[in-house]
Amino acid sequence: MNRRILSFELDLDFILIAITSQLKDYRLCYYINKEFNIDFRKVGDYELNLFVGNEPMQFSQYFYQIIASETAFYIIANRGAAGFLIPEMANVDYFMLIKNHFDDEDLHNMVCRLKRIENIKKISKVDPGKIKSNENLLF
Repeated sequence: MNRRILSFELDLDFILIAITSQLKDYRLCYYINKEFNIDFRKVGDYELNLFVGNEPMQFSQYFYQIIASETAFYIIANRGAAGFLIPEMANVDYFMLIKNHFDDEDLHNMVCRLKRIENIKKISKVDPGKIKSNENLLF
């Protein structure tokens, strides 16, 4: 009997920033909108269906897009009613996920400006490839 092994790699083509803050999601987005003069808006909750037959886990989600560059920004809560989006990072309150082109200098400037927001305790760039449950961030 011949065996074939299917091997694949996840497409983790996005930037991930971990945010720790005691703020509610809408207040966090308010301060980010104010600092950057942008417009994060609440969109439908991010749903994660880990087990067939169970209710999907839901996480609060906000969205902003730069139309000219097609860069998309998501702020997703790490905590939902049924658990954590990324359980191994339970100390993180929110993730900012950036899709499409965003250069290193702009990213550095963004992180520095996010650190200036008074109610953000900690902010750090995270390598999605090193997260054990990184498949929870694919959508």
